[in-house]
Amino acid sequence: MAIDWNSILNWHTLVNLVDIMVVWYVIYKLMMLLRGTKAVQLFKGVVVILVIKLIAWYFNLETVSWIMDQIINWGIIAIIVIFQPEIRRGLEHLGRGSLFVKSRRGNAVEVHMVDALDQAIQYMSKRRIGALITIQINTGLDEYIETGIRLDADISGALLINTFIPNTPLHDGAVIIKDNKIAVAAAYLPLSESNLIPKELGTRHRAAVGISEVTDALTIVVSEETGGVTITKNSELLRDLTRNDYLKLLKNELIPKEDERNSNGLTSFIEGVFKGGRRR
Repeated sequence: MAIDWNSILNWHTLVNLVDIMVVWYVIYKLMMLLRGTKAVQLFKGVVVILVIKLIAWYFNLETVSWIMDQIINWGIIAIIVIFQPEIRRGLEHLGRGSLFVKSRRGNAVEVHMVDALDQAIQYMSKRRIGALITIQINTGLDEYIETGIRLDADISGALLINTFIPNTPLHDGAVIIKDNKIAVAAAYLPLSESNLIPKELGTRHRAAVGISEVTDALTIVVSEETGGVTITKNSELLRDLTRNDYLKLLKNELIPKEDERNSNGLTSFIEGVFKGGRRR
């Protein structure tokens, strides 16, 4: 029996394939977004409820079906409340797409910041001084800045080192860098509940992963147990980095490339709206 390729390979079939691929891609990204979070267990609960609903419908169990209908109807509101961190995280990931990514002009300020970070990391790593440094990229960190002690100081290796010296008033918590300034010290960051974080890692690492789950901030951790250097961004945890490794990463993330000099017009307009017309 001959296959009629003309009836298979047509525009309608192509549209259906694209439709299926988009749906599967969205499902895949959703699974990656929920992986390792408490939302996984809640999602399993939703699946169980849907299965019970189907069984009740198939066997005509009216009371069970009615109860499941009520749970599903009210569950939509409950899901929005319970999954709020994950929904926020997903929307922020969407907002970090190329359409809204801010292009920055490279200058000596970013280079100086990387040098200061390198000086502080090297000093603290060799002496096993614990540190937690978060750098704002595009997503605002104001709600976390409000929890810290305001400094509004120029970035220097000496100041970062002095901040994290043990048994000093500012050493406990995170330093947050915003607009190439040390905005605050001793700030509180959200702790990740991901099961993917190794058990041997402490609160600093969980805070670093936590802030990377809800913002696009780049966070540096120096372990006081091992002196190891860890960097987190976009829920990724890069452990035990060498000096060459973290310098390459910092320069790539913080110092814009030459081809990123021209700002996107739509980006500038949107930022102007949300920042009251202020431009950096």
